[in-house]
Amino acid sequence: MKPVPVETVPGEMVPVETVPVPPGTRDDGAGADVALADRRARALGSALRLRILRFCLHEPHTNREIAAEFGLNPGTSLHHVRTLIDTGLLAAGDPRRGTRGAREVPYRATGISWRTHVPGISAVLVRAFLDDIEGVAADDIQAWRMGFLLGDEDLAELSADITNLIVKYRARPIDPRAHPVSLFVGLHPERRGRATP
Repeated sequence: MKPVPVETVPGEMVPVETVPVPPGTRDDGAGADVALADRRARALGSALRLRILRFCLHEPHTNREIAAEFGLNPGTSLHHVRTLIDTGLLAAGDPRRGTRGAREVPYRATGISWRTHVPGISAVLVRAFLDDIEGVAADDIQAWRMGFLLGDEDLAELSADITNLIVKYRARPIDPRAHPVSLFVGLHPERRGRATP
């Protein structure tokens, strides 16, 4: 297995892939390999696998650590890890010795999940978001909700602005004092004509 590709940014190691492509396009390196693209889409159809990728985004974690983080049996965790490795979404680092001297392999997200087109991904992202915030104090979650009246051009501009803002912060060099935070954004048409409770 290949180590995770990284580049040096002011002395820090970060995932090579830092700039997502616009939603709805596929530029995940699968190219004409439709079977690989389909396997990646299926792998990303699991909220748990999305959460594993997020857990391994900024620092590598072993299967034991992944299992402990998500309350999984190590065998179940390994099944998900292998699925992510086989599709190039997770990469193995250099083996190391664990606390009891056992050989452990750390895994790190490759970052290509952002670039992978997954039909129907929104429901999975919502599920992953809800799982992520379970147990987080309500006062520790910043949330916004707003309605707009937008034409097609304005809607495209809003979507592009949101994407560009995410890209801006994702591409920043990693500050050693930084701590992990997550952002979930949902832009959707309003459903009209249904009864409200």
